[in-house]
Amino acid sequence: MTRLARSNDPAQVLVIGPSWVGDMVMAQVLFQVMRRRWPQVQIDLLAPPASAPVGLRMAELRRVISLEIPHGRLAIKARRGLARELQPTDYDWAICLPNSFKSALIPYWMKVPVRSGFRREMRAWLLSDPHRLNRRKLPRTVDQYVALGLPPRLPQPHSLPAPRLQIDAAARSLAWQEFGLDPGTRVVALAPGAEFGPAKRWPVGHWTRLAQALLQSGHAVWLFGSPKDAAITQEIAAQAPGAIDLGGRTTLLQAIDLLSLAPITVSNDSGLMHVAGAVGSRVIAIYGPTSLAMTPPLSENAQVLRRDLPCSPCGKRVCPLKHHRCMEEIEVSQVLAKVLENA
Repeated sequence: MTRLARSNDPAQVLVIGPSWVGDMVMAQVLFQVMRRRWPQVQIDLLAPPASAPVGLRMAELRRVISLEIPHGRLAIKARRGLARELQPTDYDWAICLPNSFKSALIPYWMKVPVRSGFRREMRAWLLSDPHRLNRRKLPRTVDQYVALGLPPRLPQPHSLPAPRLQIDAAARSLAWQEFGLDPGTRVVALAPGAEFGPAKRWPVGHWTRLAQALLQSGHAVWLFGSPKDAAITQEIAAQAPGAIDLGGRTTLLQAIDLLSLAPITVSNDSGLMHVAGAVGSRVIAIYGPTSLAMTPPLSENAQVLRRDLPCSPCGKRVCPLKHHRCMEEIEVSQVLAKVLENA
């Protein structure tokens, strides 16, 4: 009874957020659903530095706490210390979005009365409200997140809102001045990276030809990516003179703001694909090894290009058959036609 009473009328909620930027954007749908049901609820987010900045652009959150522990590290001492630091906040509900064992430790040590999460990695004993994951009923990651934020007696919503991120207009103005951008041009943003692995990336040569064609048609081309994508964006920019290379140069918050200036974004299945859709850019998403059933673009005006091959989606970081046809065979002309459609 304590569990149901607490989760039916929560006052302060701590959400343990995912490490991936795209997953963090999807988590914003959960926050919208929660605030619609409980308008006064106070939601705090605890997440790694790689994804925590996305939370700063979510209107539903009261506070964003950065989990300064290297990715993949158990770091028992550091997690215990953070649990002691956060315990006085007196949260009455914690929601663990990652399925890892370590993500449930801090709420457990904080003695949060209700601790929700899926039964994974033998961590059910750390949770007071363990859920069984039925992938048939909850195929998408966003569906799974929302299910954790609803009392068990409530049905899953028939439709979910699209993710939305706020823009800092003043910071955006400073960013375009810093990088010498002209926001009045016909901008197409290109996001050729993918943190998950090379199998998700459309070939660099294809991106290069697309950038060249867009420049020839009078569009401005802005290349986005993390520092890990910098070599890719540099190669494209070198072969497409006039394209502006922002790969590895912007912060994540600057990328969020600047993508809002691009009417169109072409992207692999990546965090920036989800960010672009959440700031209002029309997304053209290039899919290969990842499943549309699990992590589709959630933007209402997104369009997906993919090849229907027997081996796809394989879900692998590197093509196991070493031909990468699922991405290689998506033609530049197909993507260009989608860009120019209603442009």
